[in-house]
Amino acid sequence: MTAAVRIHAIVPPYVLDRLAEAGHEPAVRSLALDAAHRAARLTAPPPAAADPGLSRLIADSGHAQRLPGHTVRTEGQTPVADASVNHAYDGLGATFALYSEVFGRDSIDGHGLRLDASVHYGQNYDNAFWNGRQMVFGDGDGEIFGDFTACIDVIGHELTHGVTQFTAGLQYQDQPGALNESISDVFGSLVKQYALHQDAASADWLIGAGLLAPGVQGVALRSMKAPGTAYDDPQLGKDPQPAHMRDYVDTGEDNGGVHINSGIPNHAFYLLATALGGHSWELAGRIWYDTLTGGGLPATADFTDFARATVAAARARHPDRPSVADTVTASWAQVGVSPG
Repeated sequence: MTAAVRIHAIVPPYVLDRLAEAGHEPAVRSLALDAAHRAARLTAPPPAAADPGLSRLIADSGHAQRLPGHTVRTEGQTPVADASVNHAYDGLGATFALYSEVFGRDSIDGHGLRLDASVHYGQNYDNAFWNGRQMVFGDGDGEIFGDFTACIDVIGHELTHGVTQFTAGLQYQDQPGALNESISDVFGSLVKQYALHQDAASADWLIGAGLLAPGVQGVALRSMKAPGTAYDDPQLGKDPQPAHMRDYVDTGEDNGGVHINSGIPNHAFYLLATALGGHSWELAGRIWYDTLTGGGLPATADFTDFARATVAAARARHPDRPSVADTVTASWAQVGVSPG
C-alpha cells in the first residue's frame, strides 16, 4: 500500500461539519474519527493476500474504535443473526458480481483481492469508508443517518474507490477528485441496478436512498438524475451539487469540492445512460470502465480530459456505431463540458 491511499467516506465533510456546528454529538465524534483515519492511512497494512474468485470476510468492531474486530462471517458461511453483517456480506458480493460478470474483473484489484469489511464501528458513527484495504461501516445515529450497511450503492461506491486506487489513481483534489467521487457514484449506482435487474429508465439514480433517517427532509445523499435535489433539510442544509459547469463551485473545502462538483460528471453519465437506453452497465458503464482501466487516463485528469477519453473509448469499442460516441459527446455538452 502506498502513501497516496486516502480515506474515502460516503458522507461529505461539509454535511458533518454543519451537524457538528449545530451541536450534533455523533457528527462531532464522526469528524474526529474521520480525521484520525486520514492521519493513519500512511501506515495502513497491505491488503489481504489475493486468491482468484470471490472471497469475503466480515468482522465486528463491537462499537469500539478498532479495526478489524473479531471475524463473524467468512466466504460461504450461512447468514448470521446480525442484519448488518449479512447486509455487508451481500453488498460486497453484489459489487464483486458487477465487476466480475459484466467487466471480467477479478475483485477490485483485478487479482482476486479478498473483500474485507468491519461493521458496528464506533458509537453512532455517521459514515462508511474505504481505507485502502477494507470497508468500514458505522451504524449511524438513528436521528440523521441509519445503518450504512443497508445501502448496496454505498457499498459499491466505496469499493469502487478501491478500483480507482488500483487503476487510474485519480488525485483526490479539485476536478480529478470530483471525477474520483463521480466514478464511485456511477459504479455504485450500477451495482444497485445490476442487482435489481433495472434498466436506465427505471433506476432511481440516487446514492444512499434509504440512508437518511425518518423525518429528515430528503431522499438520499446525492441524485445523479437531478443534482442539487437530494435533500433540503433544516439540519443537513440543501444539497449543494451543481448539474452544469456554469454552476461549478470553487472552494478550498472538501478537497476543492470533490463531493460537490462530482454532480456534473454524474449528470453527464445519467444523460448518456438514459439516451442510450437499456441496461446502463452494457453501453455507458462499459465506456466508463474502459476509460478508468485503459491505462491512458492521467491521475491529474480534469473533466475535459475525462470527457475526451470517454469519447475515445466509445469509438474504440463501437467503431461501426459512430452514434454511440456522438451521444457521449452530446451528454457532456449538456453539462457544459466540451470533449473538443
